[in-house]
Amino acid sequence: MQVGVVYSEPGQQVWLSLDVPEESTVVDAIERSGILKQFPHVDLAERKVGIFGRVVKPSTALKAGDRVEIYRPIIADPETVPRRDTPADD
Repeated sequence: MQVGVVYSEPGQQVWLSLDVPEESTVVDAIERSGILKQFPHVDLAERKVGIFGRVVKPSTALKAGDRVEIYRPIIADPETVPRRDTPADD
């Protein structure tokens, strides 16, 4: 079945489509994608993962068309960071 695996960090984004066996889990797809070789500093034991923006366990079974996401740690609390004003279009 076809799934996507995505990861991004400042200045670099990766979105890979790949075929995985029907019984694959989130971690199976990540390992098969090669992203961990591209970004060796990514430790799945310390990172959250998700499917379509929803945090899931690495052992979660995949469905065809799922987008697996590897999340980076939040470095600023969105509740305490002031919003940036954007100029209004005139």
